[in-house]
Amino acid sequence: MTAPTIEQLVRKACQVQASDIHLRVGHPPYFRLREQMYPLPNAPAATDSDMASWLNEILTPTQLSRLNETQELDEALFYPDLIRCRVICFQTLDGVAITLRLIPLQIPSLMDLQLPTVLSALIQRKQGLILVTGPTGSGKSTTLAAMISEMNQSMARHIITIEDPIEYVFEPVRCLITQREVGRHVHDFSSAVRAALRADPDVILVGEIRDQKTLKAAMHAAQTGHLVLGTLHARNAIATIDRLIGLDGMVQSADTRKQFLELLVAVIAQQLITTYSGSRRAVLEVLINTPAIQDYLTRGELDEAYRLMELDTIEGMQTLNEALITEIEQGRLSIEEALKAAVDPGDLDRRMRIAGISHSFGFSSFKSSA
Repeated sequence: MTAPTIEQLVRKACQVQASDIHLRVGHPPYFRLREQMYPLPNAPAATDSDMASWLNEILTPTQLSRLNETQELDEALFYPDLIRCRVICFQTLDGVAITLRLIPLQIPSLMDLQLPTVLSALIQRKQGLILVTGPTGSGKSTTLAAMISEMNQSMARHIITIEDPIEYVFEPVRCLITQREVGRHVHDFSSAVRAALRADPDVILVGEIRDQKTLKAAMHAAQTGHLVLGTLHARNAIATIDRLIGLDGMVQSADTRKQFLELLVAVIAQQLITTYSGSRRAVLEVLINTPAIQDYLTRGELDEAYRLMELDTIEGMQTLNEALITEIEQGRLSIEEALKAAVDPGDLDRRMRIAGISHSFGFSSFKSSA
């Protein structure tokens, strides 16, 4: 049996609303549906020849050469009027493997994603640093795309994005949006941020703050009157702060730590959850760098800062566990899924008991007593 082409697989994945396609030699194609992995029915196991054919279908000779040289590749693929894909190729024990993440052409709005309204307020800022954090695959790029899209609809700004690779493509509405891709248009994030400052931007999106050089460049951009949006890999807001300015953080100088905290506007940490309906959506933890929060962070009192996040909801702050409780109370999320997503399951369990949400009888018990 002939193996399907990449385009055929992508079209099939779109039909069944899969989020990812996984291709490995010796295995049939796998689709990820609602966080679960499923082999494509009746598909043959891929051979070395199939893999070579797939690579030639989606990569240029230059990209193939780079894959052979570096053993991994991160690119984008575009099917007009259908979908964009983020393409990851990498070497494994069985040879090259391919993972494709499907990215809708239509950029969702903050309202579509049902994200907290405080995000709309944050993007009104003209200067500072907003960080969106979370594990790989938690939807950070989608949240940032929705924030950029809202600016595009409501403000007249010049936005420069620096991405690896470009995922969502923006059409200008009220904003001029310049998109640059690492490895294609620029060498790396830090030099791209420095170059962006010479192009008269209002907003700079940094696809990933990977190292001290990129963080330093982002801070300089924020300090010189720009709004900078960036991502990091961290599970919650406090862990983000600790990664950046803690004892082993990226920022070691006391003066630079002080400068970072003066520039920080907010940290948005997110996790993806699977709802009762089977759809996936992001739940957010939001830290707003108010004077009181900044004072605690400056003194290194991260636990006190977290407690203030729980109390100061007027500013739009919320912890992840508070967001999960809301999802349960509104009938969208099971207790089991909430506990999987929680960074601190023990704290979530305590909060559920306070809210009258019973483990013993499940969600239906809460609904009947509400």
